[in-house]
Order: sequence, then structure tokens, then C-alpha cells
Amino acid sequence: MSGIYIHIPFCKQACHYCDFHFSTSLKKRDELVNALAKELSLRKFEFKTTIVETIYFGGGTPSLLTIKELDFLIQQVYANYNVSEAPEITLEANPDDLIKAEQSVKIDSGSIFEAYKNIGINRLSIGIQSFFEDDLKLMNRAHNAKEAKACLDEATQYFDNISIDLIYGIPGLSNQQWQQNIDLALSFGIPHISSYALTVEPKTALESFIKKGIIANVDDDLAHEQFHILVDALEAHDFVHYELSNFGKHEFFSKNNSAYWQGKPYLGIGPSAHSFVRNERSWNVRNNSKYITAIEAGTCPKETEILSVTDSYNEYIMTGLRTVWGVSLVKVETQYGLEYKKYLLKQSQTFINQQLLYIEDEKLLVTKKGKFLCDGIASQLFKINEH
Repeated sequence: MSGIYIHIPFCKQACHYCDFHFSTSLKKRDELVNALAKELSLRKFEFKTTIVETIYFGGGTPSLLTIKELDFLIQQVYANYNVSEAPEITLEANPDDLIKAEQSVKIDSGSIFEAYKNIGINRLSIGIQSFFEDDLKLMNRAHNAKEAKACLDEATQYFDNISIDLIYGIPGLSNQQWQQNIDLALSFGIPHISSYALTVEPKTALESFIKKGIIANVDDDLAHEQFHILVDALEAHDFVHYELSNFGKHEFFSKNNSAYWQGKPYLGIGPSAHSFVRNERSWNVRNNSKYITAIEAGTCPKETEILSVTDSYNEYIMTGLRTVWGVSLVKVETQYGLEYKKYLLKQSQTFINQQLLYIEDEKLLVTKKGKFLCDGIASQLFKINEH
């Protein structure tokens, strides 16, 4: 199994917390779409013997692209790769784009959601973030609370496989309001929720506003509380907490993201997109103009690193601990060596004693108490060097 991620680096406006690569200018949109298609062709040799099971449009804001543009890119994947009979094809979308497109399309007696399904998209990932107006304004989201609800009203009539994003730990968001956000999301029957603590990334507008005292700083203790409110609420509604930030009903886990966490190969297409094939990790230049120029000249503007055994081990620990599948002690021994297994067991003992980790069926897993801390725990299990 493998996946293709296509990065659409355009947004109508910049969210205050975001440090992803995007541009609010759509001037080079046509050139960029053509460059994405050409990169798909240039890199097909990397997946010569691999079956593509997931196609994921991320961003940025992929819902800014037209049906024709999205269909063109999907067809380019089919033209250049061996695609499975029933691939998961996901489109990240903003509520305002979907509502406005739906209103426009309905004038011509159709539905934007039907149009997406007709070109093969079978999963939507909608950036709701919050159902409260104050939160959306603080984050500088392009949609409002009314559009968030209207979008889900429409989308759920056409799609069964929908994921939404929600953010907790927002300054001013009380636990009661957070519970209301969760309850409202559940009322739509959504089968998958991705939820993240608001993080203050360097050089973002959010960081600047906090430094100037315009916005209160993020409260880690409050975020911790809201994380556990989320876990309890979703598990009570039969969601599986299958990855630190992801909750899904059975049969609705993200196949694309699950492949990342399980170390399966994927190609990242577009400016700033990352790829992982065998023991090689690469990432494209984080600049639209440089990306387009290089692709038009027939070269892939990417940097590459070959993962050492230790690098690979560390990545497996980081991704494995975040998931319900945990870290296989058998895999650690067979793939990295007995020395690594002994090291892992030794480093883990303190966390096992603290009831943050446990071992079951030859797998190292995070307890419910340890979940919110798992990235920090993982870093303590890393090997620093080869010897």
C-alpha cells in the first residue's frame, strides 16, 4: 500500500496559527496545477512496482480548485501510476468554499458534492476548527459559525466518509464551550474527527499577538483538560482513539494518514510536500515560483536524506507510540537489532513504572494517562547515535 499527497499551496487568507506553506495570491494557479501534473509524471518511476491506494489533496486550501482542475490531477495520477480498484481519495476543504460552491452549482441544478463524487473523491476533510464565532475570528478563519453548520448539513447528505478538524486549547475557550463543540460535531453523525491543541508556531501572527499582549497565551493545563474531555466524549460514542490526534468509527480510519504512521511509502507532490520511499525521505522547495520553474525545466526541486538505522528506529518510536497499534518489540528486534530492543525496554521502564506506558502482546503502548504526553515520552526513547 502506498499513497500520493498533492499539496495545493493557496489560501484566501492566512490563519493566525498556521505555518504551512501557502500563498494568498492565486496569480500562478494555472502554472502550479500544470506543474503538479508534470511532477506526477516525472516521479512515476519511484512507484514503478507500487499500488497507490490513497490520493490526498492537502494544503493550503484544495477546495479553492475547480472540479475541472481536481479531475485533471486525479486523471494524471491514474495515467502515471498503478491505482487500486477502490482508492481512498480525500479532499481537504473549507466550509465557506463548499457553501459558496454549492450555492453556485445549485443555480445550475446540481450539487458540488455530487460533482466531487463524480470525479472520484470519496472522502472529505473539512476544516471546521470551532463552532464559536469568537474562536474563528481569533484564528482568522475564512468561514463563520453559520457556514460551518450549513456546510455539514449539506455534506452529510452526500458523503458518509467525512472528517472534521477541531482545535482545543484556544485562549478564552472554556471547558463547557469545548464540550459544546464536541456535542455539536457528534450531532451531525460525523464518523471521523481530527483534533489538535492550538500550538504557537514561530513567526506566525498568533505568536506576534501573544508577545504584544493582544491575545492571551495558550494554557497548557487547560489544553490537557480539554484533550481528556475530548477522549472521554468520543470514546463514549464508539470512536476509536487510533492516533494521538485522530478518532474514527470502525471502517472510517484515514487510510492515507494510517499509512504515514505505519511507515508505508508515500509521494508528496507540490511545493513543500514531503515524501518517504524505502529509507529515503525528501521534501520539495517551499516556494511556488522556484517549484514551478524547476518542474518546467524537467527537474524535481527537492532535498533528500537517507535515513540511518537509528533515524528509522527513532521515527518508528515516534509514530508507533502515537497510535493504537503501538511499537512492536518483535519488529524492533528483527528490523533494528537486539541492541535496540534492549535499549527500548530499558528506557521505557521508568514510564512503565509511572503507568504512562505498558507492554501487551509484545507491543509497547501508551496508557490513557500517558497519551497527551506521548511525544515527550517518545523523545526519551530515542537513540542519540549509532553506537
